[in-house]
Amino acid sequence: MTYQVPDQTGKLAIITGANSGTGKEAARKLAAAGANVIMAVRTASKGETAREEILAHHPGANIEVRRIDLADLTSVETFAHSVIGDGRPVDILLNNAGVMFPPVRHETADGFELQMGSNYLGPFALTLRLLPVLLKARAPRVVTMSSGMAARGTIDFEDLNWTKSYNPTAAYSRSKLADLLLSQQLARIATAQGWNILSLGAHPGNAATGIADAGPRLGGSPSLLFRVAWKLTPQHSAEAGADPMLYAATAPDVVQGDYYGPRFNLVGRPAKADFTSKAKDQRVAERLWTESERLTGVHAVA
Repeated sequence: MTYQVPDQTGKLAIITGANSGTGKEAARKLAAAGANVIMAVRTASKGETAREEILAHHPGANIEVRRIDLADLTSVETFAHSVIGDGRPVDILLNNAGVMFPPVRHETADGFELQMGSNYLGPFALTLRLLPVLLKARAPRVVTMSSGMAARGTIDFEDLNWTKSYNPTAAYSRSKLADLLLSQQLARIATAQGWNILSLGAHPGNAATGIADAGPRLGGSPSLLFRVAWKLTPQHSAEAGADPMLYAATAPDVVQGDYYGPRFNLVGRPAKADFTSKAKDQRVAERLWTESERLTGVHAVA
């Protein structure tokens, strides 16, 4: 049995990377539970296809597609302005989209290493830009998708964007550690400021999605060893991979700063996940926040 999302009638949810994988499953389950859903996607046509597939099973769903490219801060700003312009409070933000293991270094439109830019700096900027409408909601939640790979990550402030050397696995791990640090630092700031927002982290375990295929083809193809290892590792469905994120976003018993993943780490029903000690380093989290504000030019303004 997968997680059953409680009634979300009247709530507005934004999900990045919602055209496939865990994002699409989150969009489907939130829409089915009555939420108004914005599918935030890089390729609008793929988003529309996913939307039609969801509507085929849930004809009454209130779901729309809007374009965002998290690898382009101008696109992030345009998207955020469109949401703010609607004048609606945002109840749920799921920072779900990501890229994994491109074999050669790519840069975003703003000159960031692709994984750090798409997986962390773009979501950081989006979250901060949406704070005004998030804080208008009665009990808003921001859930940022991390990974078990975060435990292998390091934050190197001397070469945050891998300009001196590049390792695809290490770069992915760094971006996912940064995501976890983001969720924790936002939780601290919200508590200190008296904001009503809950900031939470999640990871999908080893979910059967396309992320492990798409990234390695950016400049190459997955190695045979990688493909074999990926298939032999215990997996669960994309729906099950979305469930920790959905639990964090909708369950009544979560508390500020919680982190959720599959019960058995790689697979299983949602449960509290263990933090890597690196994600608990408040000094690093504060410094990363400040550096991220400098790099993106976006600051937390309620």
